[in-house]
Amino acid sequence: MSEIRKKAVAGLIVGDTFVVVRKFTKKETESFGDITRDYNPVHYDRRFAEAKKLNGLICHGLLVAGMITEIGGQIGWFASGMDFRFRKPVYFEDTITCTFTITEINEKGKAKGEAVYRNKDGTVVIEATLKGILPGSIEKQILRENITP
Repeated sequence: MSEIRKKAVAGLIVGDTFVVVRKFTKKETESFGDITRDYNPVHYDRRFAEAKKLNGLICHGLLVAGMITEIGGQIGWFASGMDFRFRKPVYFEDTITCTFTITEINEKGKAKGEAVYRNKDGTVVIEATLKGILPGSIEKQILRENITP
C-alpha cells in the first residue's frame, strides 16, 4: 500500500501534504468522455478547440480534477464537498502534479483541505477546496489491515 495510506493509519494532522503526479493521454480523455458522455468538441475536434482560442485539444477538467481521488482513496477520506476552480486547460500528454494539504480537522474528524494542480511548467491549472470526514479508530484499523508488508 502507499505511503499515503501508511500516514493515514498513523494519524493525520493539519499541515499534512500529499503529492501525486500523472500524465494525461488522449486515450484516457476519450475513455472518460465515453463514461461521462461528455462529447464537448474541445476534447475531440481541433477546429473547435482552436475557435475557442485553445492551443489544441484539451482533457476533461473533471478527469484531471479526479487526481484528488487517488489521495482521498488512500487516506480513506469520505468526501462531503468539492469546489474546483479551473484556471488553465490541460492538453494531451501534459504531466500534472496535484498537491493536497489538510488545512483543518475538528474533534469529530471533519476536515478541510486545499489542492493545487500544476503543469510541468509550474502553472496552476486547477485549485480546489475539499471537505470530508477522516477515518476514525475503527476505520484506521481496517486501513491498517489492508497494508501489505
